[in-house]
Amino acid sequence: MISVVIPVRNGERDLERCLAALEQSHYPHYECIVVDDGSSDGSARVAEGRGCRLIRVGASRGPAAARNRGAREARGDILFFIDADVCVRPDSLGRVAAAFDAEPELDALIGSYDEKPDAPDFLSQYKNLMHCYVHQSAQETASTFWSGCGAIRSAVFERYSGFSEDYRRPAIEDIELGYRLTADGRKILLDKNLQVKHLKAWSFWRLLKTDVFDRGIPWTELILRDANMPNDLNVQISQRISVALVYLMLIAVGGMAVHFKGLFLVPLLLLLVLLLSGYWFHDWTASRSRVRLLIPIALLFGASIYFAWRLHMLALIPPLAVTLTMIYLQHRFLRANRSSRVYAALTGLCLAGTIGFILSFMPQHPVIVLPFVLLILVLFLNSQFYVFLRGRKNFLFALTAVPFHLLYHFYNGISFCAGTLLYWTRRKRPEAPARAAPAKAAGQPSGQIK
Repeated sequence: MISVVIPVRNGERDLERCLAALEQSHYPHYECIVVDDGSSDGSARVAEGRGCRLIRVGASRGPAAARNRGAREARGDILFFIDADVCVRPDSLGRVAAAFDAEPELDALIGSYDEKPDAPDFLSQYKNLMHCYVHQSAQETASTFWSGCGAIRSAVFERYSGFSEDYRRPAIEDIELGYRLTADGRKILLDKNLQVKHLKAWSFWRLLKTDVFDRGIPWTELILRDANMPNDLNVQISQRISVALVYLMLIAVGGMAVHFKGLFLVPLLLLLVLLLSGYWFHDWTASRSRVRLLIPIALLFGASIYFAWRLHMLALIPPLAVTLTMIYLQHRFLRANRSSRVYAALTGLCLAGTIGFILSFMPQHPVIVLPFVLLILVLFLNSQFYVFLRGRKNFLFALTAVPFHLLYHFYNGISFCAGTLLYWTRRKRPEAPARAAPAKAAGQPSGQIK
């Protein structure tokens, strides 16, 4: 028996698809428990309509508490946690059951997002594919747990008191549990073929807030608490080096900007316009609300023209405008056209030529190469990720991902510094009493079971 535990809070639309996918499972011996974490929409009604066991917990206490609540009511030997915005495959439950049957010493198993995210916009595709890549390139002997698609023996989960309910938002409660398990020598495996589809749509600010406040800062505190930074997942050595190189590159760019002033900054601004154009036009062709995209396009392109005019670099604008037009036309008209590959090749040549032309306006000084050398090193360290994006999408998508990936390394550095500061600040405070293990007894309910 596998108990599928799904926490949900105001996820009515995604939950409907999640449960519909679960119903297609080939493995028959499972129960589905949906824990409604204080939803104000129709999430509970969706769960009831699909015949799931519904647990209402009243006021929201976060997904960690919701998962613990569902686990206490579960009847299965295996707890399979999934998020309400993922869709399992028909063979997912069977893979989980077979893995635990084959290895009696296996304590937990995690999976991966698939290579075809549901949301069509650029940021959602980029972020979900990055998550997929991280798991697909990780070690099969996992260093932590993942509740988006993770199974664990119920006896082990109970012994370790489940997820820490100190995390009241979706954060790193699963990583924290995984750290406790691995510290005791528990066996956690990553099955890269246990894949689920992620339905989540990301906005820029939501991505930034999640990566910094819900992931980066608390994960840093956890690393310092346990003195454990494995060479795996998002904290691989290559990622740590990339963060340092990005900051060195920014320092170099700042020095060049002070020394050469606008003669250095204008070409960089135009290169940024070129790289971000793939993001803008990717979403422009699919978005119904285009005003939010038109504003940054107009502002950045207008700033480019203004500074180029002030510094007598107007010759840069015509090739930039031609290249932007070709990129827009590729996204707008040629997605399903047989000639799209030929046009993409021409766009690539035009893009390369324009970049070369822009670089020719850089001040002629040997020190100019320093930030570009640092950039090349970062790109080399992460080249497998860009190759992955190129294979799943296209070259332009991978190129457009570069500034967002550089930004990712930048705010990871901020997250590490902030997390370190918070950790040492909190260490000076009196320690809180240890959290008691959640009771399994039916006489201690924390919500209404329906």
